[in-house]
Amino acid sequence: MASDKILAIMDGARSDHKSNMHRLVIQLFPDFFEMHGDRTSSDDAAIIAGFATINDMSVCVIATNKGQELKERMATNFGSPLPQGYRKALRVMKTAAKMSIPIVTLINTPGAYPGAEAEKNGQGQVIAANISEMLQLKVPILTIIIGEAGSGGALALACSDEVWMLEHSMYTVLSPEGFASIMWKDAKLATKAAEIMHIEPEWLKKQGIVERVLPEQVLENQAEGLKELIEQKLKKFQKINLTDLLDKRHARYRKF
Repeated sequence: MASDKILAIMDGARSDHKSNMHRLVIQLFPDFFEMHGDRTSSDDAAIIAGFATINDMSVCVIATNKGQELKERMATNFGSPLPQGYRKALRVMKTAAKMSIPIVTLINTPGAYPGAEAEKNGQGQVIAANISEMLQLKVPILTIIIGEAGSGGALALACSDEVWMLEHSMYTVLSPEGFASIMWKDAKLATKAAEIMHIEPEWLKKQGIVERVLPEQVLENQAEGLKELIEQKLKKFQKINLTDLLDKRHARYRKF
């Protein structure tokens, strides 16, 4: 029975209907204006970054994107960002902080791209920089895990005041297949690994790793349910003193 639940979570997290983050971003933020480039080298299709409004409130939106057609998935490395993607995200988030605009990050990535060229271009360094900078940004930050959220590649966009997950999503230090390959030299034992890793969102909530687990239904009807929840949370963030917000953010991550 436990395996059935684990399989449902893994399959739901990797569902193709969650792969097109551009569509979800437009559903949540119809007036979204996308920014491109990291001002250093190039753009990265795996990271969507820009500005929008929600009920007349300005908001910065950062999202990972896997794409749908094979050509798009190749361009995004199947949702695995390059260093320039993380630099772009941080550039836009810093701009938001200068304008006192809250940040919403939407995550569906198996992790940062592990290629040799990405490592040569400072993949580890930019992930560390994003984590450090997000902990200091003087604006509210909300992260929502839509599908997969793997390792530092996800954490680099998730050092937030609150992290939410959909009930069929994963937030892991590495993929279950990677865990199984290391432990038993057999990626086919991914379900067994997932059980040991406790990928269940409710378990993560009990540990204080995430604040909220959302039903998959929030994505229905043009994601109206999720839009309403985001709007409510941003209004609550507005009522919190900025110093208190940063103190709570720092305390949140120190306990891990």
